[in-house]
Amino acid sequence: FPSHDKRGRERDQRIAFIRSLAEALILKERILTTEARAKEVKKFVEPLITKGKKPTLAVRRTMIAALGNRERVAKKVIDVLSPRYMDRAGGYTRVTKVFKKASDARKHALVEFV
Repeated sequence: FPSHDKRGRERDQRIAFIRSLAEALILKERILTTEARAKEVKKFVEPLITKGKKPTLAVRRTMIAALGNRERVAKKVIDVLSPRYMDRAGGYTRVTKVFKKASDARKHALVEFV
């Protein structure tokens, strides 16, 4: 798992949370979240897109394991997203800072595929 930033959670909770954010990003192709979470999910998703460029059985299984047995998410990465970025060497997602939340001043960001 790429992150060393704990975000105030136990290891298993943190991994599950990042996986769920990654699933939402992959399926919807854009999500609104906090700036810190956006940076974490970007670090998790970009290597998956790169791996998906070589769609072997081993890559498919590795991706399913990394995503916590979410086969339809891995299938979308391999069949839809990775072919879209075949000519691109990286930087598949964009984090756009949006606004501060009025109630607690959290910085929000939009994460989307380029």
